Amino acid sequence: MVNYTHFQKPSRYINSELNSIHKKAPVTVALAFPDVYEIGMSHLGMKVLYHIINKLSFASAERVFAPWTDLEEALRTQAKPLSSLESKKPLREFDIVGFSLQYELSYTTVLNMLHLGGVPVKSEERLNSKGFPLVIAGGPCTVNPLPMAAFIDAFLIGDGEEAVPEILEAYHQWKTSSRESKDSLLQALSEIEGVYVPAFGKGRPVRRRYIESLEDAPFPDSPVLPFMNIVHDRINIEISRGCTMGCRFCQAGMTYRPVRERSPEKILELAERSLRNTGYDAISFTSLSSGDYSCLNYLMKEFNRKFYDRRISLSLPSLRVASVNREMLEEIKVVRKSGFTIAPEAGTDRLRAVINKDFTAEMYVKALETLFSAGWLNLKLYFMSGLPTETDEDIEAIPEMVMLATKISRKQAGRPANISVGISSFIPKPHTPFQWFGQNDMELMKEKNRYLRKSLTRRGIQYKGHQEEMSLLEAAFARGDERLSALIETAWSLGCRLDAWTDLFSYDKWKQAMDTTGIDAADYAVREYATEAALPWDNIHTGVTKSYLLKEYEAALSGSFTSDCRKECHACGLKCAAATSVKEDIIAPVHSSLSRNKAETDRPYVKIRLQFSKTGSARYLSHLELTSTLIRAMRRASFPFKYSKGFSSVPVMSFGPALRVGIAGLREYLDAELLLPFNAESGVALLNSTLPEGMHINRLCFISGKDKSLDSFINRYVYDIKNDAALSVADFLGKEEVPLQRNNRLFNMKEMVEDIKQIDRNTFQITIRDLGEVKVKLAEILGEIFGVPVDDLDVTRVAMFGWDGAAWKEPMEEEKIWAAKF
Repeated sequence: MVNYTHFQKPSRYINSELNSIHKKAPVTVALAFPDVYEIGMSHLGMKVLYHIINKLSFASAERVFAPWTDLEEALRTQAKPLSSLESKKPLREFDIVGFSLQYELSYTTVLNMLHLGGVPVKSEERLNSKGFPLVIAGGPCTVNPLPMAAFIDAFLIGDGEEAVPEILEAYHQWKTSSRESKDSLLQALSEIEGVYVPAFGKGRPVRRRYIESLEDAPFPDSPVLPFMNIVHDRINIEISRGCTMGCRFCQAGMTYRPVRERSPEKILELAERSLRNTGYDAISFTSLSSGDYSCLNYLMKEFNRKFYDRRISLSLPSLRVASVNREMLEEIKVVRKSGFTIAPEAGTDRLRAVINKDFTAEMYVKALETLFSAGWLNLKLYFMSGLPTETDEDIEAIPEMVMLATKISRKQAGRPANISVGISSFIPKPHTPFQWFGQNDMELMKEKNRYLRKSLTRRGIQYKGHQEEMSLLEAAFARGDERLSALIETAWSLGCRLDAWTDLFSYDKWKQAMDTTGIDAADYAVREYATEAALPWDNIHTGVTKSYLLKEYEAALSGSFTSDCRKECHACGLKCAAATSVKEDIIAPVHSSLSRNKAETDRPYVKIRLQFSKTGSARYLSHLELTSTLIRAMRRASFPFKYSKGFSSVPVMSFGPALRVGIAGLREYLDAELLLPFNAESGVALLNSTLPEGMHINRLCFISGKDKSLDSFINRYVYDIKNDAALSVADFLGKEEVPLQRNNRLFNMKEMVEDIKQIDRNTFQITIRDLGEVKVKLAEILGEIFGVPVDDLDVTRVAMFGWDGAAWKEPMEEEKIWAAKF
């Protein structure tokens, strides 16, 4: 088994997650996300495709993510290829490698992953040689595919739910037929609506693919459950797709039209199944504009009515100021009151009219008063600098809006809120009314952001900016043409990858690549296109007409506001979204779930103690990951938790002493309080059936509420230590004293070591104990005893004991027979 303890976050790589699918099929697909595990596993689109492909009888999907620098270095040093999580198969051995292009700064990572996987980065090299996979790409960046056209064989523009099965069917037919040259495969792919094949020229028009209804669209209600805490570590249910508000800077708002909604009944059904299959305790209702979902109040109330007893919290992503109301806030905070996010984008009413952001200063004040009076004290605000027509007054108004939020929070809540302010530089995007505008040049971007940083650096406000150099590259690749492929490839060859990570991003390398290629990214970022000019992405048709975008461009220059197109059709080129929305007035009213669920039940409860093992790949879980995994497993097994009181209630439970990452445990413990009735025998059987590989419940007993907590009772530990090379303890045993300093006090480490037994040439068993309040630190003790770093040893904790005043006792020695009836 690979020793993952040498990597920064082992759970990125260990596989064996619940709901992962291990399947053999004629057509194999590697779903490649050009970023690290915790980013890719948060992406709903990847989960949807994993679900769709593995439902096909002739296809299988596996996951592969960009390695962090530690694993990449190990792969290069050991000459091993980048491989999938499920089968550990190298990328080059898959039939298809499909990349999700979510942001422009992932482009060099695509090349890096191909290279690490043994796949030539250039499309022409793969197409002219046999044995290499077909490389395809989808995602929002594909609406301008030209900068990556040299590396990708085919792009899917738009929704994938219906198109991906068609692509795989075409590949399957090609693979099982005479399997002629890849030209015939590419020809078949080019005939699928939404697919762009660069080899056939950039002039061929391609129409974006989109599904007409979200109601019956495939949804992954048994998603792969990560061990580690990912960026969006909850169930995400897309309640609607598309947006009708028409923000002129927003590419997604234009390219995901028309609006399509899931019904509340379907959403609640998906929520129930997803919770049952994962054990999550939080759900997010996602869309580009969640506050505009037509039955939101009904949905939230029904959700809380159904799931309050299980303490399932709900959240909404960034909301429009105009959509914030007291009723919404009361429902959101029924179970757990998290932070709240609002994106004003611009500082003045004038500039908000330019970008078509539908709120005024008065509406902003009202939303903040509503938010803070409802008890929220954590607020995130997002703004952009460098928007078209922006003036000094617009920039100066941003700190004023933030200070106003602080003032209102003091008035409404009695103290200032914790406010996080995110500032990003405007990036002109294709297929938007602002596609003709250029970005501010680098110095102007920096000048504006320096002012904002200085103005917003004060107590109670957390400022988060975006590197201007990153913004410049994003704009260049968003608006660029096929010539940029040379810049991307050269930057990658110089070591650029994972460019969205500030600690890895190197603009110096990008400047070196610009000097080498003679391509200045700024030329693409700051240029302004004439409205009559041909644009690099003109062959991609999103459904929104260029004439509509031009009309909105002119409206921006005049400061005219365009209303929500659900209220009035503005002839953008797509079918009116109003016809596809679910109307709230047809939904029966529901009384507030908060008042109905306020009282806690008076059901009797018992306290249980579980003994479990953590072996195999599970040994690489951190203590936080272990606790999360067990709690979710107990939820899936329907353990009737007793919850703490008040907001942000959690299951009443506690764990024994934590294990270091990489160390196995045969008899670990946790205590929990459960409501009655509870059947212990069936509960353990069900729990074991839902635990991931490497974890097992050994025993369950009922204990008295007067029993000492595990952490206060346990202070003696037994470990088995193994190593490939011979181990020796002679030096340690020969010392009379081993000094140990803790909290400015000196101790003798040898007093912590009760016993050392040699089992064989490579194996020892040691027994160690705490010295009163001085707790054992295993790494320093083993390092002293064996002279070997703990991460180089195979360590298993085989037992733990506590002193009851008369003898050492295992925490479960006195099983309470009286409680068997429960």
